[in-house]
Amino acid sequence: MTVALAAPLDSLCRIATPEGCEIELRVAGPVARARAWFLDFLLRLGLWLLLAMAAAQIGDFGTGLLLLGAFLLEWWYPIIFEVYRHGQTPGKKACALAVVHDDGRPVGWSAAFIRNTLRSVDILPLMYAAGFVTSLLNAEGKRLGDLAAGTLVVHVDETARRPVGAGSALGGEVGGEAPPFVLTREEQLAIIEYSQRAALLTPERAAELAAAAGPLSAGLDGEAARRRLLRIANFLLGSQVS
Repeated sequence: MTVALAAPLDSLCRIATPEGCEIELRVAGPVARARAWFLDFLLRLGLWLLLAMAAAQIGDFGTGLLLLGAFLLEWWYPIIFEVYRHGQTPGKKACALAVVHDDGRPVGWSAAFIRNTLRSVDILPLMYAAGFVTSLLNAEGKRLGDLAAGTLVVHVDETARRPVGAGSALGGEVGGEAPPFVLTREEQLAIIEYSQRAALLTPERAAELAAAAGPLSAGLDGEAARRRLLRIANFLLGSQVS
């Protein structure tokens, strides 16, 4: 369940899970999103010009290379960054924004492909007019691509998104670990919420909660179970498996 608070152009969304966990997301307004888009546009433009200069040196083959490069830059640039860089293109990262699912989970291939493919509709009739008007008509500031893909663009705190590791309040290098089986949406959210709040708990309480995680911590004592849950949370947040 998502509840939008504050102003419609820059609101706070609270996502409640069946386990009683609550995740807060601050939705980005059109100005912040436009700034990130412009930075990405400048980067793509620079890459496109470099590609054009290189293509001009290799004759007819360069024309095909230029067309292929333009296609990749326009359509696959945002998709690849959003999937592999935790929902952040370089422009979004510079503006501390990220794309996430409506329930706070990182975006995958399907959602990234849908939201970016529908940019061809959002851009109509000129300068993303359709997307801008649509974002004003819903409290979460979604353009058509976000509505279809079930995604949000939110402000992010990089320290909060950083995987737990060396120098954290929990201490030690934790790393990432894939879960031993497919997790439901609610289970993913609960584990992420646990990782964000574990530093606020006493070590004994954090270990006790981790040991109650059932199949994820089977056969492990409290401290080992705690570290496994943190590694799984890091994996869900985009950390590489160590």
